[in-house]
Amino acid sequence: MRPLSPMIASTAKPRLSPKARLRFDRRTGRYLLLYPERGLDLNATAGEITRLCTGEHRMEDIVRHLAGTCPAVSPADIQRAVSEFLAALAARGLLQDHR
Repeated sequence: MRPLSPMIASTAKPRLSPKARLRFDRRTGRYLLLYPERGLDLNATAGEITRLCTGEHRMEDIVRHLAGTCPAVSPADIQRAVSEFLAALAARGLLQDHR
């Protein structure tokens, strides 16, 4: 597997890097993305995107899933937000492209 570049293709199958772990915090009801000596408190949407980064779903599948759960938001806006979020994770070295 290779690191995912910050420019994410719609056919990429993002997967969390081995150094990153997604954990659900029962106290807050939110997901946390943990990596060496750091962590991110994810909102519900970011948690859902990250939860789908298993290497099994293409980015376009993630967008389609979110579009089904957020009908009030345009697919173009969802595509842009998912792309920006995954690019930010990739820039931190937290994603790999699993093909």
